[in-house]
Amino acid sequence: MSAGTKSAAVRTELPVMLTSSEVARVLQVSPSTLCRWRQTGQGPRVTWLTPNCPRYAKDDVDAWLTRMAA
Repeated sequence: MSAGTKSAAVRTELPVMLTSSEVARVLQVSPSTLCRWRQTGQGPRVTWLTPNCPRYAKDDVDAWLTRMAA
């Protein structure tokens, strides 16, 4: 690349990930309710970072809230 050329870097934003406690607080439900929803396939989409570390993308939580309000 020449000195006068700027790099066209592609910037990839990582999603904001929330803990179970944070999502429970946002949804105004108990953490045990959120856990039950995970076990029954209800609630916002969950991403498992490890077998004991669920996380929720903020965009997924927002989308789920929008669907529930409709």
